[in-house]
Order: sequence, then C-alpha cells, then structure tokens
Amino acid sequence: MNRALPAVRLRVPTHEDAFAWHRLFDDPDVMEFHGGSSAELSVYEELTARQRRHDAELGFCLWTVLDESGQVIGFTGAQPWERGWGPAGQIEIGWRLGREHWGKGYVTAAARQTLERTRAAGVPGVVAMVDARNTRSIAVARRLGMRLAETFTTPASERSGHCYRLDLRPPSVDAA
Repeated sequence: MNRALPAVRLRVPTHEDAFAWHRLFDDPDVMEFHGGSSAELSVYEELTARQRRHDAELGFCLWTVLDESGQVIGFTGAQPWERGWGPAGQIEIGWRLGREHWGKGYVTAAARQTLERTRAAGVPGVVAMVDARNTRSIAVARRLGMRLAETFTTPASERSGHCYRLDLRPPSVDAA
C-alpha cells in the first residue's frame, strides 16, 4: 500500500535552527545510532553554520525540514563525507527527525527533495551510510531506490554498517 507523502519544506538552516535541532535530538531513541547521547548546543551551532557554508559553496547541505505548519521537525540533505574511512570524497545523504515525527513519511518526502536538489546541483551519485541495525533508515534508503553497495565496520563503535548508493545521472540514450 502506497500512502501519500506529507508536504514538507526544506530551508537552509538558520542559527535559530541549532536550538530546535538540539531540542528535537535530545532523545536517546533519536541518538541511538549517532553515538547514543545528546550533543551539546555548540555542536548544532557549528553544524548549522557549516551547512550554510555548504549551501553557499556547493548548492546543497543538510536542510532544516519543516512540516505542513512550518514547524521544524529535523533535517535532511547532503554533504561531503569527510571522515578518513568509508566513501571518502563522496556525497552522503542523511536525515534525522525528532522522535514524535517518525513513521509519518516526512523523511522519505524530504529525502526525495534532497535527491532532486543534489541532481540539479550536478552531483552524479550519492551514498547513505547507515548502521546495520537501523531498520528505519535502511527502509528509507530502499524506498529512495538506493542499493546496498558494501558493508563496513565503523572505527569508533566497531559496529556493522551499510553503504547504500544511488546513481543520479540520467540514463544514457544510445544514438541510433
């Protein structure tokens, strides 16, 4: 059964969004696959500032997700993978919502907009790095048409993870 996805809006994160993200993600369930504990406000202040730079320089970032009423519910978007392990130099898409917004289709709707925007920015393909136990994010990656490309062990947590890939280039048409 396919249900209609909710309307969402993406915007470049403002400084004020750091406070909203901090509040939304101050939840052990939300942070289960992101280190397990809440981050300090300063982490989100730096993250939103970095995303504004990414948007200005690259044309994409981790955007703030707004629901139908204009309420901040989390983020989704794309940014360069900057760690020394994994898909170095590639563009990763990702998402995180406040717990009360899970299971309503917001991530899928916002991630589809992310794919459209990254494709329009000329990105040839994206990856999604997902903890192997995170069944919700694995389901989103699959709904987006992403395919499991490799498994890995994260250096810090030594947990198993998945790297999903999606080619954003239009299919080539052979000239007759």
